[in-house]
Amino acid sequence: MALVDKTSIDEAGFRMSEATAGDFFALLKPRVMSLVVFTAFVGLVAAPVTINPLLAVIAILAIAIGAGASGALNMWYDADIDAVMTRTASRPIPSGRIQPHEALSFGLVLSVLSVMTLGVLVNWLAATLLAFTIFFYAVVYTMWLKRSTPQNIVIGGAAGAIPPVIGWAAATGSVSLESIILFLIIFLWTPPHFWALALFKSEDYGRAGIPMMPNVAGHAPTRRQIFAYALVLAPVGVLPWLLGYTTPFYGVAALLLGVGFVWYAWKVLGMADDDRAMKPAKALFAYSLLYLFAIFAAYLADCVVERALAMGGA
Repeated sequence: MALVDKTSIDEAGFRMSEATAGDFFALLKPRVMSLVVFTAFVGLVAAPVTINPLLAVIAILAIAIGAGASGALNMWYDADIDAVMTRTASRPIPSGRIQPHEALSFGLVLSVLSVMTLGVLVNWLAATLLAFTIFFYAVVYTMWLKRSTPQNIVIGGAAGAIPPVIGWAAATGSVSLESIILFLIIFLWTPPHFWALALFKSEDYGRAGIPMMPNVAGHAPTRRQIFAYALVLAPVGVLPWLLGYTTPFYGVAALLLGVGFVWYAWKVLGMADDDRAMKPAKALFAYSLLYLFAIFAAYLADCVVERALAMGGA
C-alpha cells in the first residue's frame, strides 16, 4: 500500500510558500479547536470560584492557541498520509499551500507562546496540563499511537478530554473530581465518535495505512465496541447530577442525550456487514457531535442559572 514519501515532502518543504492567513488558520484545525475551547470554557465557568474576567479571557485564548498548535504539529507530521486520504488531501500542506517546515515552526512557536502565557499570567498547573496535552497529542498520539495500534483513538483521546480540566485548573489552581468527570465524558465519547467515522471512511484509512479499528478488527467487532462505549458513556454523562454537582435540569438533559446516543449506537450495532450506505454510522457520527456540544451546553446553562438564582436569593 503506497504512501506519499515523507522524506521527499520534508525536503521540498524548505521552499517558501505564498500561504495566506486563511491557510495558517486552517492549520489550527478550527472545528476541533472550537470544541476544545468550548469544553475548556465550561470547565472554567463550572469551577466554584470567581476568576478575574481578564484572566479568564487570557486563559481561554491560551488554551485555544495551544489547541491550534497541536493541530498544526499534527498536520505537519501527518502530511504524507493526509495526501492520500480524500477527506484530508485539500489540507494546506498536502495541497502545497504551506510548506512543512513553515507548519512545524508555526506549531512550535504557538506551543511555547500558549504555555508560557498561561503559566505566567494565570497559573502553572493549568500551563503544565496544557503543555502535557500538546505533547500527548503531537508526540504520543500523532507520532506513535496513530500509526501503530487500533487503540490509537482510545488512548489518544485523553488529549482531547483534558481541556475542561485545564479550564478548571485555570480558575482554581487545582483539579477536582467534578473536572475529572467532565474529562471522562469526553474520553468515553471519543472512541464511538471516531469509530463511527472510521466505519464509513475505512477505505480512506486503509489507503493511508492507519490501523483504525474497522480495518484491523473488522466492522462487526467495531460496531460492538461502539455500542459498549455508548452503554458506559450514557450513565457517566448523568454522574454530575447524581453526585450533586448540578440540578435536575442537567440530569434530565444528560439522561435524554445519553439515551439518544445508545439508540444511535444500537442502530449501528444492527447494521449489515455489507451495508455500503453506512447511514447508521453517519447518523451516529453526526449525533455524537451534537451530543458533546449539547451536554456541555446543558452543564454550562445549569451552572450559570444556579448561580444567578443563588445570588438573587442572597
